[in-house]
Amino acid sequence: MRVSSSGNMLSHVGHTILGMNSVQLYMKVPGSRTPGHQENNNFCSVNINIGPGDCEWFCVHEDYWEAISNFCEKHGVDYLTGSWWPVLEDLYSANIPVYRFIQRPGDLVWINAGTVHWVQAVGWCNNIAWNVGPLSGYQYQLALERFEWNEVKKVKSIVPMIHVSWNVARTLKITDPDTYKMIKHCLLQSMKHIQILRDQLVAQGKKISYQSRVKDEPAYYCNECDLEVFDLLFVTCENSSRKTYVVHCEDCARQRSPNLTNVVVLEQYRIEELMSTYDSFSLAAASR
Repeated sequence: MRVSSSGNMLSHVGHTILGMNSVQLYMKVPGSRTPGHQENNNFCSVNINIGPGDCEWFCVHEDYWEAISNFCEKHGVDYLTGSWWPVLEDLYSANIPVYRFIQRPGDLVWINAGTVHWVQAVGWCNNIAWNVGPLSGYQYQLALERFEWNEVKKVKSIVPMIHVSWNVARTLKITDPDTYKMIKHCLLQSMKHIQILRDQLVAQGKKISYQSRVKDEPAYYCNECDLEVFDLLFVTCENSSRKTYVVHCEDCARQRSPNLTNVVVLEQYRIEELMSTYDSFSLAAASR
């Protein structure tokens, strides 16, 4: 449950994500509401009410998120980015079980991976909260599934899952076979995408400039579509006098310039470095 620990995936992002791998404070007046949602990339969360008033919580298991998403679609509200507050009778009619409880001062609420929840303040209260990413197959799978669903829906994934997966592979020993297989597969798909893209650029005669990452450098996202951009960055200069540089994914860079004219391609990792990390990442024996 700690904000930072070796077994927390969010501690391996390499930079601060406000309110996720750092603590966030919510100051609430009576009746204020946090609309329905799942946490960013389906990560777990910890919420402590430090009072003086109470909070009322409504929670639904992850299994039913699609049914609730259908309710949102039916009412013309975007499930991922819209503001919605479920009608309990609708959920009961659809046989969706709802956990409803009061969080009193001093109470800690643990929201498991993917749990759909919405909250309202009964009285005046202050809450502190942060996210946690246990290194389990269940958590990793849900985080990656939401990462891919966000890509389909053109919604930014606050947690850069490709970046995190490589960092975890570099620094941790994984003992759970399911978690290991999923991370290994993610690394393989990432490396495959990089190699194919790199070969295409070389065949096209496009220069690729190596620029290694520096300490605490954040992950990058496409300026247009918010897709995570890992390793091969397509960079344009938006303001030469101010030296403002913008990162794009390949698709958006080619929409701007099909031949990538005035686009600089930066490579942050040698492919040999990624291959070495991939080969070295193996299933560790569980300690007895």
